[in-house]
Amino acid sequence: MSTPFDLKLTVQPEHIDVLGHVNNVVYVSWMQDVATAHIEALGLGLNEYLALKHAMVAVEHHVQYRKAAMLGDEIILRTWLSDINALYSYRQYMFYRPKDRAILFMGNTQWACIEIATGRPKRLSPSFTQAYQPLDADQNPTDFQQYHTEDMTGEHTS
Repeated sequence: MSTPFDLKLTVQPEHIDVLGHVNNVVYVSWMQDVATAHIEALGLGLNEYLALKHAMVAVEHHVQYRKAAMLGDEIILRTWLSDINALYSYRQYMFYRPKDRAILFMGNTQWACIEIATGRPKRLSPSFTQAYQPLDADQNPTDFQQYHTEDMTGEHTS
């Protein structure tokens, strides 16, 4: 079992579209970025994929844009694994802005294991099933309390 994985970032000019907010395609790119950072932290990242000669590839995304992110916003990209079986792993995402405690984005991806040389589906090896464990049942992935403090007057600060 595992815990949520967080990656902090600040919205940069290249993330902003003509409407003045983070472009929807950027959120999908961030899904990839935080998933990659998470698998690297689990010790079964891209270099290990090459050594094992198989890898996980995205086969389906579902996304929900809830609020706009703007230039300079500090955002927490959170991901966790919600399920795994012989062929697939399922990853959840939640992107959060601490300054107003807003959930900006939610999504999930179904990942499939493939042989790198052929691109053909492959059953997940023990290396994957041991490293990629679903979220512990006692973990609440929507709890971002660690990014907030209360001062002595009870006023919210980030």
